[in-house]
Amino acid sequence: MNNYEEALAWIHGRLRTGIKPGLERMNYMMERLDHPERRLKAVHIGGTNGKGSTTAMLRSILTEAGFETGTFTSPYIEQFNERISVNGTPISDEEITILAGKIKMIADEMEGMEIGGPSEFEIITAMAFYYFAYVHPVDIVLFEVGLGGRLDSTNIVHPVLSIITTIGMDHLQFLGDTIEEIASEKAGIIKSGVPVLTAVHQPEALAVIAKTAKEKKAALYQYGRDFTGVWTASTKKGEQFDFTSAYRTRSSLQTGLAGLHQVQNAATAVMAADFLRVYYSFLIEDKHVENGLQKAVWPGRFETLSESPLIIADGAHNEEGVTALVKTIGQRFPDKNITVLFAAMKDKPLDRMIAMLKETADHLYLAPFNFPRAARVEHYERFTSETVQIVQSYQSMIQSFQQNASKQDVLIITGSLYFISNVKKDMKTILSK
Repeated sequence: MNNYEEALAWIHGRLRTGIKPGLERMNYMMERLDHPERRLKAVHIGGTNGKGSTTAMLRSILTEAGFETGTFTSPYIEQFNERISVNGTPISDEEITILAGKIKMIADEMEGMEIGGPSEFEIITAMAFYYFAYVHPVDIVLFEVGLGGRLDSTNIVHPVLSIITTIGMDHLQFLGDTIEEIASEKAGIIKSGVPVLTAVHQPEALAVIAKTAKEKKAALYQYGRDFTGVWTASTKKGEQFDFTSAYRTRSSLQTGLAGLHQVQNAATAVMAADFLRVYYSFLIEDKHVENGLQKAVWPGRFETLSESPLIIADGAHNEEGVTALVKTIGQRFPDKNITVLFAAMKDKPLDRMIAMLKETADHLYLAPFNFPRAARVEHYERFTSETVQIVQSYQSMIQSFQQNASKQDVLIITGSLYFISNVKKDMKTILSK
């Protein structure tokens, strides 16, 4: 690789291979790289929703306590490099270039083999393992699952702790079309003897996770049973809650992330931090937990893009995400005029997602955008009505709102995280006009 642009072009070019579930290619690359995954102290975080926010809050707590904390997350919102970060700072263009060159040599070998060449996600995952093991060793790495769990590229890691945040009906074409089937795929990250925390609430999903944990002799800690967070108030930037577990009780904790669902994610992050403190001697004090939660940021999660007029971006990219968003809008803005701008992937349950948004919005705008899997005009046409319109240019719609909104008006931009990423890139230009 000669430069960053060439590296990115090669990595993104692997998208043509599509999603390739299975661990054969990852195991081959790890063997060729002298097994970097075996050199890491890691937490493995999966789930349908909440894994990104939980990762961000746990990272912030650990960083506040002085631990150099690596994260591997997806997708990115502002810059590709943020997928591999240290203490929340994305790695450099030069490091991406070097890592891509290292993996490309192995990927080229694999093209002629029966297992075939690696996918884009497998390449990025291998880059992360190699980086945290050999290029920039850290105290701990938080690996966010990409898709599912059992066959996800990250599942070659043997962590000190596994986390399954929630389970919902998403990615059905890969994970199954029942809660039990999806739970089984998510539970695939549970390893022998490795404790697991979960905030899953459906009895049928919990039964699958409990059964897997028992078979793997992995201690199971459940939200609502072994630890819990009780919401007490909303703050300007986030939520306030009381935390209780077998380890300790903490009162009036505050998150830096807004949304009622963030209480559950925050409680899971606090429980994980306490677990690392009790069983792995991580010196994490109360002030580290308190400050870490308040300082946590996670782009595209009920993020304020403009204060006046108020414009908020939230990556509610599936049915469960929209449910949480609608609840938060009702709680935070009961007396405001709500305008929603929505764009999603065409394989999502558009009917149910749009129906919920229509109920909470005074005006709902549906936006096609430039992405291969994005819903187009023809996917939205059947939803149009007096209060639901299709916009050809989301940029013009946002600009119009910005110019005409009163103090009573709020714009919520939501849907695919890829859409949120596009919007964030455009916002400076839009708001400056």
